[in-house]
Amino acid sequence: MRPLSVTELLDVWDHGHAQPPVQRALLLLAAACPDTPVDALATFSIGRRDAHLLTLREWTFGRHMAGTATCPSCGERLELTLDVETIRMASEPDPPAQRTVDIDGYRVQFHLPSSEDVADLAQTEDPLCARRQLLDRCIEHGDPPLPDRVLDAVAQRMAELDPQADVQLALQCPSCSHTWHDPFDIATFFWGEINSWAVRILREVHMLATAYGWSESDILAMSAQRRQIYLDMVCT
Repeated sequence: MRPLSVTELLDVWDHGHAQPPVQRALLLLAAACPDTPVDALATFSIGRRDAHLLTLREWTFGRHMAGTATCPSCGERLELTLDVETIRMASEPDPPAQRTVDIDGYRVQFHLPSSEDVADLAQTEDPLCARRQLLDRCIEHGDPPLPDRVLDAVAQRMAELDPQADVQLALQCPSCSHTWHDPFDIATFFWGEINSWAVRILREVHMLATAYGWSESDILAMSAQRRQIYLDMVCT
């Protein structure tokens, strides 16, 4: 995997603007991993995929992240400052494709959820239904119908094996002291940052092209520092 240039990142944003979140994540990885086929990237477990996205995000915007959360108790809006290292979970670098859970006389073989699995659930709005469908997709062999306690054990084992797939932020509201856990999705967060960045960059291109007649490629080839100096002169 390698960092993306300004032009490459804009191209990914342009192609992924109308795509669902799973496809956007794969577009980012495909651009950063040109030697790996997209079909292979789609089979990465969600945690392995998100670990790559977290590294790419650090290369692109740095290790610090700013976000917001809303207290479910009083509605207070919290400003969050996160560090990449607090989001990065320790896991096996390349876990085996298939795992097994033995519980209450059931032996269940499963694989970790991948982008392929999640993409097929895009039209399922009910979270409980989506969870059941995802487990059904990932279970390779079991004695159906499997009881809920067995499915819960499989889901728990998946979370243990692929912790980066389900990052939970421990938060406390400064107003009412309510504590809760909020899920953090690096794919959604990173894309939101890319969208804001792309709009800003294109606005800068417009200003400099209007002022100097330069092409988009010439402007994007400049360093951020040099581009900002020209912008400051245009705005004064």
